[in-house]
Amino acid sequence: MERIIIGVDPHKLSATIEVVDDRERRLGHGRFTTDKAGYTAMLTYAKAWPARTWAVEGANGVGRPLAQRLLEAGEDVVDVPAKLAARVRLFDTGHNRKTDAHDAHSIAMVAVRTQGLRVLRADGELEALRMLVDRREALSRRRVQTVDRLQALLAELLPGQAKKDITTGQAKAMLASVRPRDIAGRTRRRIAAEELAELIA
Repeated sequence: MERIIIGVDPHKLSATIEVVDDRERRLGHGRFTTDKAGYTAMLTYAKAWPARTWAVEGANGVGRPLAQRLLEAGEDVVDVPAKLAARVRLFDTGHNRKTDAHDAHSIAMVAVRTQGLRVLRADGELEALRMLVDRREALSRRRVQTVDRLQALLAELLPGQAKKDITTGQAKAMLASVRPRDIAGRTRRRIAAEELAELIA
């Protein structure tokens, strides 16, 4: 049975594919949305070639969500590094101008011509760990932003008394010591109290 490669140029909202055989003949192509309907349509289209392997560019980056969905569906998936695809695009077209169709073609050509591309495997534990790490990084960024906003508000409420490093207890004491009378000051204090409550939570 001949080997079929489906080159995938993935984006957040769409995926462009090109289907080739192991002699580099183009058998099909298409552009699909990445929502449920578009993804289902792409899989239905690909079923015309049973011995298929999906070659996804950047399967650890922008292509990761689509690659994971394909793996969960039981599909064979390999990772195509973006640098290899760019090199093939330059050699095949004589220029390095990017279009989704050119990219999908280049990705498919890399998969046909290159031995030893990384074969992806479904790994639920690794995916769960990745999600937890991403969540922790998002919470850390959010905490830093909250601290920055709180310090800026305290500096306005108590000029000359703000510290670079401040604990939640110190921030609470500072807020308790100030009772603005004007509406802007009262609003500033209320927002600072909300930021502090979020930081504590």
